[in-house]
Amino acid sequence: MKKLNNPAARLRSCAIWGAVLAAAVLCFNTFAWPLGNAETAVVIPAPTQDEPATASRTETAIFAGGCFWGVQGVFQHVKGVTNAVSGYAGGTPQTANYEEVSAGNTGHAESVLVTFDPQQVSYGQLLQIYFSVAHNPTELNRQGPDSGTQYRSAIFPLTESQQQVAKAYIAQLDASKSFAKPLVTSIEGNGHFYPAEEYHQNYLTNNPNQPYIVINDLPKIKQLQQLFPTQYRADPVLVN
Repeated sequence: MKKLNNPAARLRSCAIWGAVLAAAVLCFNTFAWPLGNAETAVVIPAPTQDEPATASRTETAIFAGGCFWGVQGVFQHVKGVTNAVSGYAGGTPQTANYEEVSAGNTGHAESVLVTFDPQQVSYGQLLQIYFSVAHNPTELNRQGPDSGTQYRSAIFPLTESQQQVAKAYIAQLDASKSFAKPLVTSIEGNGHFYPAEEYHQNYLTNNPNQPYIVINDLPKIKQLQQLFPTQYRADPVLVN
C-alpha cells in the first residue's frame, strides 16, 4: 500500500478504515446475532412429585420457553404427545397475533399447547423435558438470540394438580442446584391459549435448513433423543 506521509491524508485514511471496520462489525452483528448459539441440555433428575395415575387418555398443558418453533418441535418428538400447537398465552385475545406479541408489550408469551396421553407420558415427564431440553429455565426474558418478555420461561397450569407438580419441581431443581443459576420460570394463572398463525405451525419440520432452526433448534431434537431415548419418537406428530 502506498505510504501516506501527509497528516491530513492519514486522518482521512483512518476515517475510511474506521468506517469500513464499523460496517464490518455491523454486518457481523446483523447476520450472526439472530442465529445465536444452541443451548446445551442439562441432565436433571425426574420430579419426585407427579400427577396421580388416571384413567384419562387426554390432558393438555401449556409451556412457554422462548421461540415457539423449537419448543413445539421438541414436544412433537415426544411419545405420548398427540398434538403440539404454537401460540400465545398470558395476554388478551385482541393482541394474540405475531406482529403485536413481537413488540413485547402485550403480556403474551410465545407458548405451546401440548395435548398428551397421560397413560404414555406424565405431566411430570413433560416438565423434565421442558426444563432439560426444550429451553434454558435460568434465562430471564430471553432465550438464545431472542429477548423480551414474550420469550420468557413460563408455565401456565390448567389444573390445580399441574400447578402443584410444577411448583414442587422448580423447588426441587433449585434445591438440588441442577443448574448453575436459579430458575426464573414463572407459574402464571392466565392460561388462555390462542393458536399462532398457520405459517408458525410445524415450523421446525417444514424449515429444517433455515439457519435459525439449524443452529438453535435442531440440536434440541438430537439432545432429546440422547437424553430421553425411551420417550423419543423419530416421526413428529404434526399439526393438521
